[in-house]
Amino acid sequence: MARRSRKKWLLLLLLMVAGYVAVVYSSIVRQSGRDESRPADAIVVFGAAEYVGRPSPVFKARLDHAIDLYKKGLAPVVITTGGAGADPRFTEGEVGREYLKAHGIPDDHLIAETQSPDTAESARRVSTIMRTNHMTSCVAVSDGYHIFRIKQMLAREGITAHGSPRPNSKQVAWGKRNEAVFHEIASYTLWLMHVS
Repeated sequence: MARRSRKKWLLLLLLMVAGYVAVVYSSIVRQSGRDESRPADAIVVFGAAEYVGRPSPVFKARLDHAIDLYKKGLAPVVITTGGAGADPRFTEGEVGREYLKAHGIPDDHLIAETQSPDTAESARRVSTIMRTNHMTSCVAVSDGYHIFRIKQMLAREGITAHGSPRPNSKQVAWGKRNEAVFHEIASYTLWLMHVS
């Protein structure tokens, strides 16, 4: 009898986990296809790798997208995020800021967050910067599958975020797409559990 009850609870637990994964998977994929760009207080570009002071192709594509949004007049300020990776001489936030400056965005319209080691810390630090500057809304720029998690993290900090994925950031191949989405599910779940 106790064994049957245990099996029943195990099955229920497995069904709940499968349901949770299915809902989050669907939310991530749905969000990845939406461009919600609209007027906001700031455009926030989430960092990616930099190589000896130059943005990686992924980071460059995010920054180029932010330039387009800025030129459309969607926000007066662009915030770049990201700390130092393997090369301690440069930070992603700093490299992003310099790239945007070199592409015509005035210095006084740029803010670089240069301390965060990951997305969760970027969201916390960006939220602090925004509140200090009386900002409450942003257009969040990153890769498509990353946007859902970013929006949840910023919402927890009291910031309204509208997602705007960089062009061509969704994986087309089924295997690569699943890898990207399951990485996001794991990262999101760890964040929900206050592990990251």
